[in-house]
Amino acid sequence: MATMRDVAQRAGVSIATVSFVLNDTKPVTAATREKIERAMNELGFRRNMVARALASRRTRIIAMAYPALDHRFGFSAAEFFTSAAEAARQRDYHLVLWPVGNDGMELTELVGQGLVDGVVLMEVQLDDPRIAILERTGTPYAMIGRTKSPEELPHVDIDFDTTLEEGVSHLHGLGHRKLVLIAGNLDDPRFHNYGPYVRGEAAYRRVTAEYGLETIVIPCADTTRAGQEAAAEVVRDHPDTTAILILNEYAALGVASAVNRLGRRVPDDLSLLALLMAPETAALSDPELTFLRTPGPELGQLGTEALIRQLEDADPLPPHLVPARLHIAATTAPPPVKPRRRRRKALD
Repeated sequence: MATMRDVAQRAGVSIATVSFVLNDTKPVTAATREKIERAMNELGFRRNMVARALASRRTRIIAMAYPALDHRFGFSAAEFFTSAAEAARQRDYHLVLWPVGNDGMELTELVGQGLVDGVVLMEVQLDDPRIAILERTGTPYAMIGRTKSPEELPHVDIDFDTTLEEGVSHLHGLGHRKLVLIAGNLDDPRFHNYGPYVRGEAAYRRVTAEYGLETIVIPCADTTRAGQEAAAEVVRDHPDTTAILILNEYAALGVASAVNRLGRRVPDDLSLLALLMAPETAALSDPELTFLRTPGPELGQLGTEALIRQLEDADPLPPHLVPARLHIAATTAPPPVKPRRRRRKALD
């Protein structure tokens, strides 16, 4: 097995210089670092992560805190994880997933053990108790999402205003004037303070008001069955609706599966537009859903970068808001044209 001495001899440097590179304890020129890393690859040298952590007092492990018991794991969430893991790997860090609750209890225990250098928070609430815990323990963190007042906190998030503007604009351009938003259920204790639902609904209300449209919002749980029930409510209580926007990927699949059974054809009678969805989820629907793509790949990378910059005392990453982008498929089309009533000729 290759040793540090072997690496030093192959690279033509001292053992101390190899140690500086392995443990990040002193700066080394890019050219010297490249020679050492090339020698390690050629010799098959494997870093001792435990020894490195003890020497540098850093684990080079970062955690992504995701409340898996409250928020279902889908294709969109997976995109955040995979892009964050890749961003960490490129900077020589390891990313682990912590499926801890939003109440912060488990997080308190974990950060107190010094297992990770920092935390990326997902599924952020407007008043998120995890923030106080991380700040009290001095744990570096970054948010993929925003609290009620995020100005001074490191964060990246979806640009909900631009996203909803694009969605409503697409439907309005097709000629739709009777829209309904099937949104998240803010009365659910898990989501009453959930940033994406609050900001998404607020953006929809603002945009429809600017277009002069009636604003109808139906709350819905994050399940396929709830989506089916919400679709039935739209058809029953708002029969003149020509387009539905859905703010949950599981509910969107339920809406799509229910509409045809309710006697409406998609998109001939009723257009469907899914908000914040991954392509793989949209493809599960028949017909395939038109959707606004969740910017998970971008936000996973940016959130990780924001945290690593803190860990390395680099210039902070400015807050980023990234909009979802429209992908047109088979569930949006112009609204049906109502036949005109023929006038009866007056009798002479």
